[in-house]
Parts: sequence; C-alpha cells; structure tokens
Amino acid sequence: MISGYLISAVRELLSAPGAGRLFRAAAAGAVDVTDNSLPSDVQESVQEVTTEATREVNQFVQFFEDHIPDLVAFGVRVLLALVLFFVGSKIIKWIRKVVRKSFERTNADAGVKQFVDSMLKFGLYALLLFIIATKFGVESSSVAALIASAGVAIGLAVQGSLSNFAGGVLILLLKPFAVGDYIVVTQEGIEGTVKEIQIFYTKLATVDNQTVVVPNSILTNNSLTNVTARPERKLDLKVGISYDADLKKAKSLIEDMLLHDESIIQDEEIRVFVDSLADSAVMIGLRAWVKTEEYWATRWRLMEEIKLTFDAEGIDIPYNQLTVHVREEGK
Repeated sequence: MISGYLISAVRELLSAPGAGRLFRAAAAGAVDVTDNSLPSDVQESVQEVTTEATREVNQFVQFFEDHIPDLVAFGVRVLLALVLFFVGSKIIKWIRKVVRKSFERTNADAGVKQFVDSMLKFGLYALLLFIIATKFGVESSSVAALIASAGVAIGLAVQGSLSNFAGGVLILLLKPFAVGDYIVVTQEGIEGTVKEIQIFYTKLATVDNQTVVVPNSILTNNSLTNVTARPERKLDLKVGISYDADLKKAKSLIEDMLLHDESIIQDEEIRVFVDSLADSAVMIGLRAWVKTEEYWATRWRLMEEIKLTFDAEGIDIPYNQLTVHVREEGK
C-alpha cells in the first residue's frame, strides 16, 4: 500500500526538470537510472521513492503473512456457516412438511395450517440465524442482551405488525371466517374469497381473480359479512308490474317458476307477495332458499326468465317516464 508520503515524492520527482524524459527513457531501457552522470537531486529522488516503495511492499507482505492463520480461520468459519445454513434450511423444510402432514391427518382448518406454517418458518429461521451467529464467536448472552435492549424499540417500530399478528391469532381462535369463505368488509370496501390466512396478512381473491392482501388488524377491528358461512342462502328479489297488469296472474307465473326450478330448495319456505305500491309500479317480492354456491347463477337466471315470461304473457314491466304538459298562452 503506497502512503501519502510516497505519492508526494513521486509527484515531486515527476515535476523535476527532465524527469519525464528520463523515466520514459528508463522504461525503454535506454538510460541507466544509477548512472552518475544524472543530476544528484534526481538520483536522490529516485532512490528515495524506491526505498519507500520497497518498505511499503514489505509491510504489506509481512501483514499478510502474519494474518494468514486468521484469514484461513475466518474463511473456514464462513464456509461452515454456509454449510450450516444449507443443512438447517433442509431441516426446517422437513419439519414444516411433517407438521403439514400432521394437520392433514387431523383435518385441521386450512387457515390454522397456513398460520402455523408461516409462524413456524419465521421462528425456525430466526433460531438458525442465532445459532450461526454464536458459531462466529458471538456470545449467546450478548445476543440475548441485544435482543432485550432492542425489544422496546422494535416493538414501537412494528406496532402495526404486532397488531396484525394479534389479529391473526384472534381470527384463528374466533373463526369469523375460514379459507374458502366469501367475506365483505363494508367499511373498507373490501370483498373476496379467502385464500390464505398468514401471520400478518390475509389474502383474498376477487371475482375478477385479483389478489387483495389485507392486514389482519383490519379484519378484526371492522365488522365483516361472511356471505358463505351457511350452506343455504335466501334469494330475495323484487320485480315491478304495471298497475293495469293482472296481479294474480303475475304472482302465479312467478310461483310456477320457483316450484319448477331445480336450484330452489323445495323443502324451505317459498313466498311470492306484494312488497309495495310504488309510484309507477306494483312491486312483487319473491323469497326462496338456494345453495350458497348456486346463489348468483340462480338469481341471474330467474331475473331473465321473469322478463321473458312476462313479455310472452303480456304483463308490462313499467319504467320511469316523464310526461310534459305544454300550456299555450291565452288559453
């Protein structure tokens, strides 16, 4: 390593009169730098630079030779750490696999399996890093003291993450929903099918197959609707007919549709009634029970069948109209 003094000496030497030409000639082998014919100040500068460079190189070589055992030991520790991390990763994957299989044998909830798996992964990798740190000569008591002293600061920095973790635990204990349920968080405008329940977040899939990652604290601090919690769901529809239409005939047609629809659960109550007398239509309400997974398909099909049937039977479905009366002046 060349010191600042050596660099300054080289700069002074190069700035001497004829020094540039001298060094170019010496590099080409045309001039002997030890020749007595050279100016004395140039010879002294060359000798000084050579001596300083030799001393610096010798110091570097000596430093390297003195620390070879330490460098070799450090390299061995790094290699052992990499091997330990590789072997530890394989062991962690094996442990997670065993735990997942044990959950499958007990038919545990999918959300519980995902939560425990992610928490187990986080904890085991933290333990592995702690073991590797101690292998590098770090005292375990020092690491414990460091963790304890940093605990308060870390807790303040990750308040949101801790609340999300607590929310995940509450979700698993109270089970307001499970993987596969369709939930709606009205206050946040979030809805979708639950795909994963992890330590800090829950993943939802929307109807257009987008993934929404929701912090667990939002799900536990807000009211939510679990649409698919029950195997059956009530179908509640309203359709308006003209005041001039045959009301009894319209009700009979709707009842006939419900009684012959395969998706309608016939053992449950089926009702067709006059819901209200609106400004421009008589609102007929219908209620029936369907399987939760068939709710939307049945709803859309019935709405289409009602419209087509009413058109074929001459029953008008009114729509809002605006009647304008124009008065002529003088009349």
